[in-house]
Amino acid sequence: MKATVGDRLILEGTHVDDGRRTGIIVTVQHADGTPPYSVRWADGHESLVSPGPDARIESGQAKTPAT
Repeated sequence: MKATVGDRLILEGTHVDDGRRTGIIVTVQHADGTPPYSVRWADGHESLVSPGPDARIESGQAKTPAT
């Protein structure tokens, strides 16, 4: 898994009542983009995360419409 600042980290719930968590990567610890990442979650708190197999990264780069 590799990410850059501004990408979205999405963690899927691992239990029935767990919801999906989404946060923005604010710091990448390694130059090659590998974890851990500092993530700002939707509720405003930040944490250091080493994502597991239930996680995925979505690019934070804006997509331009095709012409």
